[in-house]
This record gives sequence, C-alpha cells and structure tokens, in this order.
Amino acid sequence: MKTLAQIQATLQHAVRAGEPAPDGLLRGSAQGLAIYQHAYRARLREALADNHPALAQAVGDKGFAALAAAYLEAEPPTEPSIRWYGHRLAAFMDGWAELPHPALADLARLDWALRQAFDAAAHPLLGPSELAALRPDEWADLRLRLQPSVQRLDLHWAVGPAWHALNAARAAGQEAELSEPQARAHSLLVWRSGLQPHWRSLAEDEAAALQALLQEPALADWLAAQGEAALPQAVGWLQAWSAEGLLAVA
Repeated sequence: MKTLAQIQATLQHAVRAGEPAPDGLLRGSAQGLAIYQHAYRARLREALADNHPALAQAVGDKGFAALAAAYLEAEPPTEPSIRWYGHRLAAFMDGWAELPHPALADLARLDWALRQAFDAAAHPLLGPSELAALRPDEWADLRLRLQPSVQRLDLHWAVGPAWHALNAARAAGQEAELSEPQARAHSLLVWRSGLQPHWRSLAEDEAAALQALLQEPALADWLAAQGEAALPQAVGWLQAWSAEGLLAVA
C-alpha cells in the first residue's frame, strides 16, 4: 500500500504533467483531476501575465496562451512562490522558434526587471536633503551603495517606445498601436522610487561611473577616480542619483 506522501506525489505529477491518474488513485470520475489540471495551468498563465504585463498585452490573449504553454512545458516552476514564476521567460523566448518578433524577448526582460525592482528591499535613502545635511567632515568618510532595486538592463532592441505605448493604452483601456521596433544595442537603468518602479536610458559613461561606485564605495575615492576633468559630471551624476532615489549609505 502506498503511503500518503507517495499518493500526494503521484497526484501532483498527474496535475503538473496533465496526464491521466494511475489506476486506483482516484475514486469515481476523473473530472475532478481534469479541473485541477486546468486550474494549475490557468493560474500559472495568470502569474506569468502578471509578471509580464506589457508582453502579455503586446502578443494578445491567444499569443500569450501559446507562449505560456510552451514555457510551462520547457520550464516547469521550481520556486516555492508563484511570484517568481517566469524568471527564465526572456531566455526561453530567445530560442523559441514561434516567437513573432525577437524584440518581444527584450520586452519581457524589461517587464521582469520592473517587477524585480518593485519587490526589492530598500536601504535607508540618501536623498538630496540627506546629502545637504552632511557636515564637511562627514564627506571624506562617506561610503555609498546602490539601492537593491537598481539594475542595469542590456537590450538589443529599442522596446522603450512600445512599452510606453502599451502602458498608456492599458491605463486608458484601449488597444495599443505599435510601430516596428528598431534593432539597437543599449542599456537601461531600472530602479524603484518609493513604491513606483522606473526606467530610463543609461549611457556607457554613466554606467561605468555606477559600476565604479560599487567598487569604490568611499565617496572621496570615487570622486578622485573620476579625475579632475570629469569632476563636474561626477557631481552632476551624484546629485541626479540622489534625487532619483538610487543611493544609500553603506
């Protein structure tokens, strides 16, 4: 006789795989199992769409259902929380033969990065008022770090205009009119300010300065590393990062 744990494992496999239950597992009709199998896939599809709202809107209900089914087949959920379902969707889409346009994978990356930013932890903010309140003797030893929500996102397609159009159409309850995305390698900065995720373009020199800040968290060392000629630009970045809510005290 099977143990309860064995019965539960067998039933779980049948639900997740969409296969008929082994003989003797169920009493009566198998309709109840079919309901669970449908609900399992429907809930995962909903979670995937919730984590990728712009992508789901761009491909439509039918297209997203096909994508979700293919992804579930290739990447069954392994995380204990449904919140993290879809973390490999963009990578899967890169190799999916039925993808309508390769730019959709980058749209998925932007969706996921924004959701990651929304859920990220928060360190005490070093905003403009906190910077202004620092005494001169505190600047030399000040050590900075980026908020956990801050991410650099490298993309191959200019999906920003499509994201804005989709977001505006969704807010208005309308269909978005999308133009053909342009191939363009570039980087975006993604972060959260308060409770709202944000993104913007990130130039290479600013990206390098942010990376240097991670390696040289002491503000005095970081400013010195920028060089005297670049000091005005470095101070401008520091002020902008502070105003955007990117910085925290290490």
